Amino acid sequence: MMHRSVRPLPGRQIGRWLMALLLSMALLARPAMAQSILRDAETESLLNDIARPIVAAAGLEPNNVQMVLIQDKEINAFVAGGQIVYIHSGLITAADNANEVQGVIAHEVGHITGGHIVRFSEGARAATGISILSLLLGVAAIAAGGGEAGMGILSAGQQAAMSNFLAFTRTQESSADAAGASFMKKAGISGKGSVSFFQKLRKEEFRLSSSYADVDPYARTHPMSADRAAVMEAELKTDPAWNKPTDPALEARFQRVKAKLAGFVQDPKVTLIKYPESDQSIPACYARAYAWHRAAYPDKAVAEVDKLIAAQPHDPYFLELKGQVLLESGQPKAAIAPLREAVERTRSTPLIATLLGHALIASEDPANLAEARTVLRNAVARDNENPFAWYQLGIVYSQEGDIARAALATAERYAMTGQPQLALGNAETAMRGIPQGTPDYVRAEDIALTSRQAIADRKRR
Repeated sequence: MMHRSVRPLPGRQIGRWLMALLLSMALLARPAMAQSILRDAETESLLNDIARPIVAAAGLEPNNVQMVLIQDKEINAFVAGGQIVYIHSGLITAADNANEVQGVIAHEVGHITGGHIVRFSEGARAATGISILSLLLGVAAIAAGGGEAGMGILSAGQQAAMSNFLAFTRTQESSADAAGASFMKKAGISGKGSVSFFQKLRKEEFRLSSSYADVDPYARTHPMSADRAAVMEAELKTDPAWNKPTDPALEARFQRVKAKLAGFVQDPKVTLIKYPESDQSIPACYARAYAWHRAAYPDKAVAEVDKLIAAQPHDPYFLELKGQVLLESGQPKAAIAPLREAVERTRSTPLIATLLGHALIASEDPANLAEARTVLRNAVARDNENPFAWYQLGIVYSQEGDIARAALATAERYAMTGQPQLALGNAETAMRGIPQGTPDYVRAEDIALTSRQAIADRKRR
């Protein structure tokens, strides 16, 4: 029989245990990384208007708190640092009314004012402390020859660490609930939506888990929805605003956005079943217009949009949709007029202005280039985090023969999309053709510096 000595676990293996714990926590904290952002002028305007009184009641500056829509069918919203609330498209399509969305936003603003993302490290440190202790005890047991006992200590330690961390997150969620309720009351907004949305979440929990009653409430990141609904109802039902209806105009805007979002993200067949031809309401026509457009039936899409425009002739978002359908179905010249009016009526909202710039370029009429350049420059000046706008502006400069500024626009786009090597090359091209000391030269220099740093950081990793 061969005798083999038992050695302590190498430091690298211990590090893996710690890394596994920290990674599991990071996954809870950073859900936005693998999801795509949806940009829509009408939706962003609505979400900002819905949130404004709540944000103000929380003592924050409304213009500094951003609502970002994420394309994800799950019913969820979250904050992940800074003053940004990420809202899943699935939450909008699942909500029955604007008041339910307000309740969710109030909760997320509670996370912001509570500094919960910053304090996330507190829970992680406490859990890691437990984990390290279990690792040391487990390693000592293994070194002494008790392999199974040591692994048992390690496993128990990891479970205790995660339980500690989950308790920490549940406390944060309850705190955000209470803060959100206070913001709703201060803003004079009914809390019915908060309660009804928690009830909706409870039904979702039943649907997703056949063993819902057996789920350990201490193994959850959030308190149980039934409990949250009961607490919120007790807190909000006595508020004078409980029976206060949502502003009808705001509610009508929400139903429009909900329908257009359904038409955009859902399978067209599903949308056309949900919004049949027999329903000639504004939301139904809106949803079908997007569904037909996505299904590559531009004539049917335009027919639905024309119904909307007949009902509200100068609605900028209906005009925007008509221009989009015409442009994307190969009729850029016909798209220019409705898009021009949409830009004018929204005071040059950058997303719509970018679409107009695209149509002007796609018309292949050199006479439209000057207007396209003006429109697109204004768009990126007001919203410089739009890669497509920079791409279109680069096309204008290229067609006008301004290769240096075309390279600068391309550098902006690559810097924004996390491609520092390409951003650096284009920034250096721009610097060779733009006079030193000018704002465009300084901007190209900044992109070059940050791109070099990003490249160096990647190499060090």
